[in-house]
Amino acid sequence: MKVTVRDSETLKTIEPSQLAAYLQTHGWYEDGSFLDNATIWLYKKDDVDEFEILLPNLKSLGDYAARMSDALSTLEVVEKRSQLDILSDLLTSASNIEIQGMVIEIEEFNSTGIVTLMGVVVGKLRRINVELRQPEYNLAIKAYEQRLPVICTGDLIKKDSFFVLNNPRNFAILNAAIR
Repeated sequence: MKVTVRDSETLKTIEPSQLAAYLQTHGWYEDGSFLDNATIWLYKKDDVDEFEILLPNLKSLGDYAARMSDALSTLEVVEKRSQLDILSDLLTSASNIEIQGMVIEIEEFNSTGIVTLMGVVVGKLRRINVELRQPEYNLAIKAYEQRLPVICTGDLIKKDSFFVLNNPRNFAILNAAIR
């Protein structure tokens, strides 16, 4: 099944600098500017095919999400990978995102604790660190001990190769799984 990412809020989470760095590390080169609003990136595949991505310089441009969608479509063809796989490589932050997962690690620090969830981020299973205070931390311990799924909302950011859920709220054990 082929998935096309069209959600403008998700597409707007891609930073221009992040996509530029991604393109550069994957064999693309910057060919020049387009009306001071964007840069043109080219990729030459064998001697026949050449691909182009128009990368906006500012997220405030009205067609920013559309250009990011076009970029994902082009990368999907060039890399022969799904848009979700590519998006998960590009995602650096997402505000007010809901994560469902399992607590796989817990660490205690005074009145707070660091909890590691295994949850899905843009179609891939990822480790997500969350700092919780009481009484949510006690719920996390219960979920860990009883292997119960949890849900939490927060602001997701990518730090190196792992994710952190900042400003966690509404941490709960999923109702259907409560024993």
